[in-house]
Amino acid sequence: MRNLNCSIYRGGTSKGVFLLEEDLKALSSDLDQVLLKVMGSPDIRQIDGLGGAVSTTSKVAIISKEIENHWDVNYTFAQVLVDKPIVSYAGNCGNISSAVGIFAIENKLVDIKDPVTTVKIYNTNTKKVIEESIPTPNGELLYTEDFQIAGVPGKGLKIDLTFVKPAGSLTGKLLPTGNPTDVYQVDGVGEVEVTIVDASNPLVYVDARQIGLTGYEKVSDIDGDKALLEKLERIRGMAAKQLGLVSRVENSSTESPGVPKLTLVAPSKDYQDVEGTLISESDYDLSIRMMSMQKAHKSIALTGALCTFAASVIPDTIPNRLVKKHTSDHEKSTFTLGHSSGTISGSIDYEILNDGGVEVHSVTSYRTARKIFTGTVFFN
Repeated sequence: MRNLNCSIYRGGTSKGVFLLEEDLKALSSDLDQVLLKVMGSPDIRQIDGLGGAVSTTSKVAIISKEIENHWDVNYTFAQVLVDKPIVSYAGNCGNISSAVGIFAIENKLVDIKDPVTTVKIYNTNTKKVIEESIPTPNGELLYTEDFQIAGVPGKGLKIDLTFVKPAGSLTGKLLPTGNPTDVYQVDGVGEVEVTIVDASNPLVYVDARQIGLTGYEKVSDIDGDKALLEKLERIRGMAAKQLGLVSRVENSSTESPGVPKLTLVAPSKDYQDVEGTLISESDYDLSIRMMSMQKAHKSIALTGALCTFAASVIPDTIPNRLVKKHTSDHEKSTFTLGHSSGTISGSIDYEILNDGGVEVHSVTSYRTARKIFTGTVFFN
């Protein structure tokens, strides 16, 4: 059997296998086939690998130390599909990104500092830099701090993630179509207005009420409705085709399963999260329900939250119409989003240009992350 040194880290509300690029190169094997074997795909249980049988736990981070450029490490994100023999490198995972900094510290790819170690990470998928500030008091990496995020039990160290100049992560443009909204004629659905924004990751937004939903649905409400899932994928497929990511709408789940991410939004309103906790209308600014790999996300993708912060300040987009807070000048604005598992907050540093466009300087949010396992994975 072949083997690889590996680690498993939780980053935010995702969990993934972390590998050093030099170890993969030493195998001299097809990368996709190695990752499929390591994770145990395709198999809905991933019983023969390290995957956790859902998209948020079937992820891989490939890391290397940077020698020539101003950043510290290079990071490639791979989404390994659970039930198909497909590995997607389109887009990035912000939750997994939050563990890259501590992986770099643990593996001595960067020098640890007191009281905070800032790790500059180059994401090869999006060709963007992420700056992670990690508490390291007295030059030590501790996992015992008291910051908590929705969707993860317990508390951990607070990691600040700033995505620098995040616009155009995949398409090269903040508004890939050049419009704040577009209208699709979707088979079996009818006329649907959408907004596509690309900041950290490309998202396609739909006002949930336009397609007969409320925007406050639980994950089970969405995943338990096969007809709804098919409807949502057709809308996402239209966006993927418009962006040139797929050749045909019906191929979206295989040719570009992860991006753009379909996102349902609605005005803030009282609702109950998955644990039955009341989330008050006054606690957040915009309701959001994201899709991930053709299923409802159990909480929210970090890059999805960051993109939504950006979408919320772009005039005339669907999120901009529905968000509680509106600003018009260059400033650092904060937002809180309400999702299935609770809320997530963050900020955006941007300015409105003379031509009415928006320039996004950075988007920031906060995650926890930790090391779970280090060892060797064996595979055929």
